[in-house]
Amino acid sequence: GPQRPPCPQNAEYGSCSLRKMGAMEALELLDQLVDESDPDVDFPNSYHAYQTAEGIRRAHPDKDWFHLVGLLHDLGKVLALFGEPQ
Repeated sequence: GPQRPPCPQNAEYGSCSLRKMGAMEALELLDQLVDESDPDVDFPNSYHAYQTAEGIRRAHPDKDWFHLVGLLHDLGKVLALFGEPQ
């Protein structure tokens, strides 16, 4: 297939030289963010991650990898706290 152009975010963040964190820390950081796609929500962003994971777990109890994807699906939004646009 066609080659994709280099990603500037990969050059900036790929080395993890700015900050390293675990998934749980990133989930906590999400709570500092006002999500532009849903600014009027009155519960923490991490709650949405847990809700999504739990909904997937109920619907697909045998797919533990899918539960994890539900929990982590919005973690990239923490980059907005480091100056990236949402």
